[in-house]
Amino acid sequence: MNFTLHKTDGYARRGTLHLAHGVVETPAFMPVGTYGTVKAMSPAELHEIGAQIVLGNTFHLWLRPGLEVIEAHGGLHRFMGWNGPILTDSGGFQVFSLGALRKITEEGVKFQSPVNGDKLFLTPEESMRIQRVLNSDIAMVFDECTPYPATEAEAADSMRLSLRWAARSRVAHDGGAAHDGNPNGHSDKTRNARFPHPNPLGETTSHSTRLQTTAAKSLVIPLAGEGANESLREFHSNALFGIVQGGMYESLRDESLAGLAKIGFDGYAIGGLSVGEPKEDMLRILAHTAPLMPQDKPRYLMGVGTPEDIVAAVAQGIDMFDCVMPTRNARNGMMFTRHGDIKIKNAQYRMDMSPLDEQCACYTCRNFTRAYLHHLHRLGEILGARLNTIHNLHYYQQLMGEIRAAIEANAFADFVAVFKQKRARHE
Repeated sequence: MNFTLHKTDGYARRGTLHLAHGVVETPAFMPVGTYGTVKAMSPAELHEIGAQIVLGNTFHLWLRPGLEVIEAHGGLHRFMGWNGPILTDSGGFQVFSLGALRKITEEGVKFQSPVNGDKLFLTPEESMRIQRVLNSDIAMVFDECTPYPATEAEAADSMRLSLRWAARSRVAHDGGAAHDGNPNGHSDKTRNARFPHPNPLGETTSHSTRLQTTAAKSLVIPLAGEGANESLREFHSNALFGIVQGGMYESLRDESLAGLAKIGFDGYAIGGLSVGEPKEDMLRILAHTAPLMPQDKPRYLMGVGTPEDIVAAVAQGIDMFDCVMPTRNARNGMMFTRHGDIKIKNAQYRMDMSPLDEQCACYTCRNFTRAYLHHLHRLGEILGARLNTIHNLHYYQQLMGEIRAAIEANAFADFVAVFKQKRARHE
């Protein structure tokens, strides 16, 4: 992986990210493909609307269809028919979402499968193994997503556990590639390991994994730049990002970031936001944390968000985003436009002959009226969900392109002012 920072405008950054399966111009938005598909979109349509990279869900793909199916295809790219870059999360947020169904220990997380009730065990080492099989261009460390609300002591304990897991993720990510003898993690050894489904409770993949797990508390954090680890990282073509945690406490965010930087990652993400906290708290932590992240590495804000959230985060120096909002809202009849949001189910659109957005060049806006989209949505037609999704994702990609152009022209502040003015119209 290689990241080039071309220009800054205030804190806003314009860069290029070179990954194993392609190039990503930043700031960039990643459509979410939970089960190896961005809902209602084909890979060809994703290319047409300008998507450069998509996100896959490690946890859900681990459970269904299972790793043996994806490995038989040589990884997630071939399985889903997408030849561009893919980022996979580590499963930490999904485990967090299980609530009472999971038990967190130093070694990992024990939980019941939400699919069939099986008792399962997910560790940093297992998360890295899964992501090697998926062959994602960017893997994420396994972390605990700090809940909201949390006391400072609770947030500190959670964040420090995530740091220890990040160190184990780094070792497993680097060591896994070397042991398999292939930077993409595919080998006869891996294929014959006979772990086609999630590991049963307590089962480990190797003696070295057991040692790494039980020794977690005393694990020496590898420093960025140490010879052996650095050579392994160069050998591994797929990148690994660390995740900054710490809840709503600036000092804990600082501690987390310092610990991750000491370990050394290819990029850094901000996690634990957009988990129920007030918007002002999210913006406060974002404004504090983002400018402190390493300048020469890509910065990723996980799970955020609205167009307004994205513009605000770019202004603080964030490079990468993902969120289910444009696809989920599309299926519920909520469309984003440059002149505000549209609830297409509303009766006012029954005879509306205009497109969703006169200035939008997406397939939906070029060919269909609001009245037709209203009709499809009221009847629950599949085509309605597809056309709505094409538009929303195109809008997000168009927004990112306009942001990149504004930064290049040193006119980001002017862009933000016009963006806010137009979006406030709310048709």
